Amino acid sequence: MRVAAILLAAGSGSRYAAATGSTTAKQFVTLAGRPVIRHAAEALAPHVSLLQPVGDPLMLAEALKGLDALPPVVGGRERQDSVRAGLEALDALPEGERPDLVLVHDGARPYVPARLVEAVIAALGEHPGAIPAVPVADTLKRGKGGVIDATVSRDNLFRAQTPQGFRFPLLRDLHRSAQAATATDDALLLEGAGFSVALTPGSEDNIKLTYEEDLVRLERLIGPALLPRTGFGYDVHAFAENRPLIICGIDVPHTRGLAGHSDADVGIHALCDAIYGALAEGDIGRHFPPSDNEWKDADSARFLVHAGELIRKKGGMLINADVTLICERPKIGPHATAMRERLASLLQVDIDRISVKATTSERLGFTGREEGIACAASATVLVP
Repeated sequence: MRVAAILLAAGSGSRYAAATGSTTAKQFVTLAGRPVIRHAAEALAPHVSLLQPVGDPLMLAEALKGLDALPPVVGGRERQDSVRAGLEALDALPEGERPDLVLVHDGARPYVPARLVEAVIAALGEHPGAIPAVPVADTLKRGKGGVIDATVSRDNLFRAQTPQGFRFPLLRDLHRSAQAATATDDALLLEGAGFSVALTPGSEDNIKLTYEEDLVRLERLIGPALLPRTGFGYDVHAFAENRPLIICGIDVPHTRGLAGHSDADVGIHALCDAIYGALAEGDIGRHFPPSDNEWKDADSARFLVHAGELIRKKGGMLINADVTLICERPKIGPHATAMRERLASLLQVDIDRISVKATTSERLGFTGREEGIACAASATVLVP
């Protein structure tokens, strides 16, 4: 049996837009790095030989780029109009390529378990139509004027989901003969014409994106599991004459600067090593060798930007960074807020994820003798 799927993406998603203020139709909202509808298409693809998208052709072409799908067709004003457009596009295929069975799926349902699709297709061997459905578990109340008017029995009540499956010629003919575009789903057309529609097991995870909290739940289902990893960094630079003192990206007034191949920003160097350590990416010297003249007197901000980009490239996120500067002078406190702001900007995170503080070595050791500055840093990231 040749199976096709019509993927609906013509709706405006007014409830989602009203709830979130989004100007992007919900089926094209980004979920786990890709449009919602692409997740839906990829869930259906293993089960069908034809995938017919319906909606804005330009947006669909971009969202489904690289997938084996038929050219998108423009949808209609109502859902029923859009389904009909998809059916007619499939019917226009050469006779040997037309489907025997057709699935109709909402593009705003991105998480579709394989067993759900398989059960719908299998049921079409016995019935002309089949839909996945979930039994109603909550007590139902009918309201009137803001108060309960009656309690409705939940016995034998189900919540309909998609993809809904049908024998293709039957659904095509029913859509052609429908007098008005009033069907909220395609099973209603079969019911009205006296055909049986099977109920197959749905899934509580087969969520139709409608409200902002739906997107959060879908992110948990579809997004990769993120694990925490922590790295530690340590750096030391000696004081030097006739150099500016750059710490955590800030020019700090002082009588001496720090010696080093780059600008010798001890704070950024330690923090970079902490991030690279959390990512198991070696140390700063691996990425920016001091033997390379390209980095002579370089602004260390470039190093930290690279470390932040590496986190994002791996699909991770920085949870927090803690920088501790060890010196007698200069006093770090008056500059700590500016340092935090600069580090947060370079890493593209909120300032509340960055800590900068200082301590002394109680006049002990090279920092106590004011021969240089040391820095210890830690960074925690979440990565797949």
